[in-house]
Amino acid sequence: MKILFDQGTPLPLRRSLTGHTVDIPGRKGWSTLQNGALLEAAEQDGYEVLITTDQSIRYQQDLSHRGISIIVLMKATWPRIRNRQQEIVEAVNSISPGQVVEIDIP
Repeated sequence: MKILFDQGTPLPLRRSLTGHTVDIPGRKGWSTLQNGALLEAAEQDGYEVLITTDQSIRYQQDLSHRGISIIVLMKATWPRIRNRQQEIVEAVNSISPGQVVEIDIP
């Protein structure tokens, strides 16, 4: 599966996503793209999942016509996310096209 980490998604998380291709916007030349423009570019380039810490993305964007799935991490700090890696991996492996999944990070 082709996964894009939004800015703010901790890079160490990529080590847990073995068997998937993980990229960041900066490596694609998309550092200045935000919200709808980033989703559009990612979809056109074949990304299947966007992992983000932007909790308002589902309210800022009309996601009903999108094919890309979105996983929203409800906290952005690596120490907290590290403890939820397995749940994130399971979400990636079971997510459906166009679905938005929020993962609570206490």
